[in-house]
Amino acid sequence: SFELCICPRCFLPVRGYFSEERWNPESSLLAPRVLLALICRNSEHSLPYFLGTIERLNYPKDRMALWVATDHNEDNTTAILRDWLVKVQKLYHYVEWRPKEEPSYEDEEGPKDWIDPRYEHVMKLRQAALESAREMWADYFMVDCDNLLTNSNVLRGLMKQNKTIIAPMLESRAAYSNFWCGMTSQGYYKRTPAYIPVRKQIRKGCFAVPMVHSTFLIDLRKEASRQLAFHPPHPEYSWAFDDIIVFAYSARMAEVQMFVCNKETYGYFPVPLRSHNTLQDEVDSFLHTVLEVNVRNAPVMPSKYISVPRKQPDKMGFDEVFVINLQRRTDRRERMLRALHEQEIACKVVNAVDGKAMNVSEIHALGIHMLPGYSDPYHGRPLTKGELGCFLSHYNIWKEIVERSLDTSLVIEDDLRFEVFFKRRLMNLMSEVEREGLDWDLIYIGRKRMQVAHPEKAVPNIHNLVEADYSYWTLGYMISLQGAQKLLKAEPLKRILPVDEFLPIMYNKHPVSDYMEQFETRDLLAFSAEPLLVYPTHYTGDPGYISDTETSTVWDNEKIRTDWDRARSGKSHEQAEISTEAQNSDVLQSPLDSTARDEL
Repeated sequence: SFELCICPRCFLPVRGYFSEERWNPESSLLAPRVLLALICRNSEHSLPYFLGTIERLNYPKDRMALWVATDHNEDNTTAILRDWLVKVQKLYHYVEWRPKEEPSYEDEEGPKDWIDPRYEHVMKLRQAALESAREMWADYFMVDCDNLLTNSNVLRGLMKQNKTIIAPMLESRAAYSNFWCGMTSQGYYKRTPAYIPVRKQIRKGCFAVPMVHSTFLIDLRKEASRQLAFHPPHPEYSWAFDDIIVFAYSARMAEVQMFVCNKETYGYFPVPLRSHNTLQDEVDSFLHTVLEVNVRNAPVMPSKYISVPRKQPDKMGFDEVFVINLQRRTDRRERMLRALHEQEIACKVVNAVDGKAMNVSEIHALGIHMLPGYSDPYHGRPLTKGELGCFLSHYNIWKEIVERSLDTSLVIEDDLRFEVFFKRRLMNLMSEVEREGLDWDLIYIGRKRMQVAHPEKAVPNIHNLVEADYSYWTLGYMISLQGAQKLLKAEPLKRILPVDEFLPIMYNKHPVSDYMEQFETRDLLAFSAEPLLVYPTHYTGDPGYISDTETSTVWDNEKIRTDWDRARSGKSHEQAEISTEAQNSDVLQSPLDSTARDEL
């Protein structure tokens, strides 16, 4: 017999037979050098948030160089950039600062007008930054000063793809993004079937495209990158004199393929404005981008090195702005309060009635009875406790309006997103309503239009207003004292149904006559903004969609569950496309709404 003796030291890594031959593991490589090129003009409004995202990039600052230029400003951009650079310059490997103050270009219609001398100046600046990157053997990372890179790992992620030119796909309102999938023979944008699946992330990955712009990385270690240039244009160039098209042509002639990557959400940016737009339009457009980040992401925070002016909230001319929120939905309350604060809107938060927490005895004690014969149009079910709580929340606000004699109020729920230029468009609408002396009780600012067989009647002499037909949702509406009085006078608790079914009954536009006949007086004067000013944050089936109205129990029986949310109730689906014949095309359109509808 024998014994097996195992020595633990025998299994240690052998670094050398003799002690002199032992070594430590090799250290990791330093991160590649990167030059971050920033060219800013009239960016005072965006710099606090933009520079905050730059500071939070997950990349060693001592391996980054900042190349910053600004010119032709009508605001405080130069001073903000200078102060920021003074505070952060020690953190970065190198800083180059190129300020230039000049009057506006000749023949320039306004700050958003891009004439040839302006294009050429920007191209020369980008080329100077590119040459600086080459001199310091660094990669070139270009970011426009209104692009919000909310994904702090974006730079490392792009580098991993090992492409000469690669851009992170940026989100914006509508279908606009920072890449093209098609280009005409003259160098202009071309619609292709490939675009939407990439833009909507139906297809995920990194895709070869003919154009990227706004934010992209150039790997200057690649041999072919030596032929890339922003200026001067290639000798054979004959397309439009536009900086992004000139560079795309340069890449084509150098046989360098551009790529866009949409594997993750990398950031957001605003839709470019037209030449006639003002700086205030640009400020409001960027603000909308900040609000959109807030819908499904952590809020974008400003730079810790820049002081942001204090907000001055007001009620937009209303006597009160009510925000309905369930106390247990703290995330929605925080998001909504932040969105309103960013827009400088003062509000009163109203604790919603939590129908799920009410028992049958509490319901009967309020004298509540369901409207005889009512059933949900999609599922044939009775009223849910969630719908009951929603109705009571609005009902309590109507009571407060009457008790406080509030002439005009705005009521909004906590699960909405604001359209671009929301505050100005709403105030303009109310100003015209008052100027024309319109007799009104309720004006929807967000709804789901259910009557889509024919157009709604446009209101004469008032922009963006129609007479409301059968509609769902109570996302947001303006209500007058007279309107609240009419709704209370109907004594709806004695024959209750969902609040968004009750309102069309009161303005005599509900398709079910049996419901309407149970309310003798149906003279509510109801209108709607057109186009709408708010929309839901989520629709049925969206990631993160939660319904507090449909997922509960039947209003008077706690044993019958109503989890129709998971069956994707049609009520919460996005508005279906309205046919050309039924669109409200006769409504007067304001310049702001024309700008809001631009999809470039």
